[in-house]
Amino acid sequence: MSRIIAIVNQKGGVGKTTTAINLGAYLAWFGNFVLLVDLDPQANATSALGVRLEPDKQSLYHALTGAAPSFRDIIVGTSHQGYKLAPTTADLAGARVELIGMENREFRLRDALLEVRNDYDYIIIDNPPSLDLLTVNGLAAADDILIPVQAEYLALEGLGQLLSTIELVRDNLRPELGILGAVLTMYDKRNRLSDQVASELKQHFPYKVFEPAIPRNVRLTESPSYGQSILAYDAGSKGAKAYEQLARSIIEHYAYTPTTYGQ
Repeated sequence: MSRIIAIVNQKGGVGKTTTAINLGAYLAWFGNFVLLVDLDPQANATSALGVRLEPDKQSLYHALTGAAPSFRDIIVGTSHQGYKLAPTTADLAGARVELIGMENREFRLRDALLEVRNDYDYIIIDNPPSLDLLTVNGLAAADDILIPVQAEYLALEGLGQLLSTIELVRDNLRPELGILGAVLTMYDKRNRLSDQVASELKQHFPYKVFEPAIPRNVRLTESPSYGQSILAYDAGSKGAKAYEQLARSIIEHYAYTPTTYGQ
């Protein structure tokens, strides 16, 4: 049974999608079967992996609203062996309204994933940069949360609100929801501010902070425009090496942690 990891931060521009697609790529590179779920209506993860949907192809919107007969029907391949994608389009923005009147609206994604959960070792959910009903679906479906935190001014602002939302989800929807930790992104070792943010995060964040930080890296910035993960685009870059280590750390974490899904 797979581990479901939600990549979450309500702030935009923190490297959330970059983390989702590249963590997934390296988990697959290590020999795992991985599914990336693009839960963000901006569809950045879908385009960053080079996926262009045909007009008649169903997407995550159809799976969440019940229009797709099977979740497997929406899944597409990527350029990586063992790495697949549940793609989305801008239509998913409409689901924010449509889900409100649906039964079990907070669990639409969880219930949809039950069909394919045993097909994968890891399922990564790229959540939108907001704390709306789509994100609640992502949290309610997940085993654990990984929080990307940008190494910039006011980076820690909003973390308290996010942790409060996680507690609400635990109290009302998913008691076993865990927090893997945080990963610092866009880190520039030449910048004193990056060091200050890293120090504050380690001092005040009550969970694990993964090492190394993901560096600010031109190759990481370029790769989505070519529809490639950093593993495919430049596996020798500093950004690639950082995501390789993040994937390795997460694999090691789960090697010693029993699953709680469905308990």
